[in-house]
Amino acid sequence: MRIVLRQPARRMAVLACVLALAGVLSGCGVNNIPTFEEAAKAKWSEVLNTYKRRADLIPNLVETVKGFAEQEKTVLTQVVEARAKATSIQITPDLVNNPEAFKKFQEAQSQLGAALGRLIAVSENYPDLKSNQNFLQLQSQLEGTENRIAIARRDYIEAVRRYNTELRTIPGAWWRRILYPASKEMENFTITAEEQKTPQVNFGTKK
Repeated sequence: MRIVLRQPARRMAVLACVLALAGVLSGCGVNNIPTFEEAAKAKWSEVLNTYKRRADLIPNLVETVKGFAEQEKTVLTQVVEARAKATSIQITPDLVNNPEAFKKFQEAQSQLGAALGRLIAVSENYPDLKSNQNFLQLQSQLEGTENRIAIARRDYIEAVRRYNTELRTIPGAWWRRILYPASKEMENFTITAEEQKTPQVNFGTKK
């Protein structure tokens, strides 16, 4: 005896099959690659935001220090030049997939951080500078920004590790070949365990 399904019943049967198949595929991690990639991109955006926040603080910091320690021209110039180099790098969508471009970005930010460290060290020699209210406010903002940078980098490192691992291991590698051939591994920060700790920016006001 042949059973003929009516049109509505046939549609419901097809829908049930599609939903069942979607459930099976979801359990196999078919959506992991785009999910992990979007998460990593979101963390990268936060990294860029925190670096921009630091760059925006530097002009006022330099001008404040200059008002009390203008003779420290070498250090002040190094900070200004390092900031100019860091902010001149073009942030393109494919930067995180380009090893050479990512390396330049990381080096520029590291150089800026080092220059700021030297400027902070110089401030220790000027008691009037360390007690200036504008300087104290900038100190607090910079400390908070450095903390945000450390956290944003840490979160990005973990998100990229998860995404890249998915691309390299089974079943993610299979899904990449079948459904996401354009997906590329993302570059990550190469930092030591010591550098991953939240930096303590101290202008000499903490005991």
